[in-house]
Amino acid sequence: MSIDPLSWLDSYAAERVDAGLRRNLRVREPVSTAIDLASNDYLGLAKHPDVVDGAIASVRRWGTGATGSRLVTGTTAEHAQLEDELAEFVGAASGLVFASGYAANLGVVTALAGREDLVVSDAGSHASLVDACRLSRARVAVAPHRDVAAVERLLGERVEARALVLTDSVFSADGDLAPLVELHRVCRAAGALLVVDEAHGLGVRGLGGRGLVHEVGLAGEPDVIVTATLSKAFAAQGGVVLADARVRAHLIDAARSFIFDTGLAPAAVGAARAALALLRRDPAMAGRVLERATAIADVARAAGVDVPAPESAVVSVVLGEAQVAFDAAQACRARGLDVGCFRPPSVPAGTSRLRLTARANLTSAELDVIADVLGDVLAGAREAVSA
Repeated sequence: MSIDPLSWLDSYAAERVDAGLRRNLRVREPVSTAIDLASNDYLGLAKHPDVVDGAIASVRRWGTGATGSRLVTGTTAEHAQLEDELAEFVGAASGLVFASGYAANLGVVTALAGREDLVVSDAGSHASLVDACRLSRARVAVAPHRDVAAVERLLGERVEARALVLTDSVFSADGDLAPLVELHRVCRAAGALLVVDEAHGLGVRGLGGRGLVHEVGLAGEPDVIVTATLSKAFAAQGGVVLADARVRAHLIDAARSFIFDTGLAPAAVGAARAALALLRRDPAMAGRVLERATAIADVARAAGVDVPAPESAVVSVVLGEAQVAFDAAQACRARGLDVGCFRPPSVPAGTSRLRLTARANLTSAELDVIADVLGDVLAGAREAVSA
């Protein structure tokens, strides 16, 4: 008798369809007439000529791939330049570039925490930090979202000698900010390291986009480790750890996602350097992101949806059930507005939403279209919820 070892996938898929949670890949065209409120291209630099030229120049100089791990053949002079430029920009002592932001978070946590240690993570931390906790084999305690008192209590109750506290600076689903100053205070009192993922803060928050850590005065503190991605505001690919030089040296020795991964491709390095140079020349880009986010939030509120004042590029429009959010996203796309749709497990059950992301280069004409489309769609979504 033959048994199909994949038969369970059919029932699993059917359950996800019934729950409105089935995910599908949507192939996009290189040129689109739709207005983009779905991507993380916060500064609108993904197709900027300088950024494209930066990528091309790096490919012509170094080739298409890094050719090996950073420790074998994958480190170029341009990797080192990018690390120095990013560290100087955010006020850190040193930087280390990884192949992705996900890899950077895995590398930091697993290299700095092990079986004899405690890791305290915010309940809203990104999936990469969640996976890093699991891989570290440390004892993991999850603190309620933005609950400094809970973090302080968990650190005070610990029996482990070493501890890490993990948080996003800007949380990706809601766009709210971590209480970094307060977290740092309790970490320092307890002798713990604070690891802050600036994926959604770098390029948007802080002086000229230097990030929330810089904004609140914690840049360069030896007990603060910053991770970030180059795939959002910097319109490229890759990740970086910005920290004390001792941390950098330890990661080169011990971070498996650095040691055993191929180095970041030259094109991404060149693109990220060009994007950083553009931000330096026009630091007001960061402020324009927040201005556009405020305008988008105003539209949602005018349509009767309770949306808090945005603190980042992310405007989270909670609609409730997964199918309602999915239908609203489809209705937006049908009218030329690309939006993000976050459903479980990305967000808790009953909080499915449209995740709208502002860009620095959204025009007034585009904002007018957004107001028309989003206003109509959200009004329809509210009717669907009340029906």
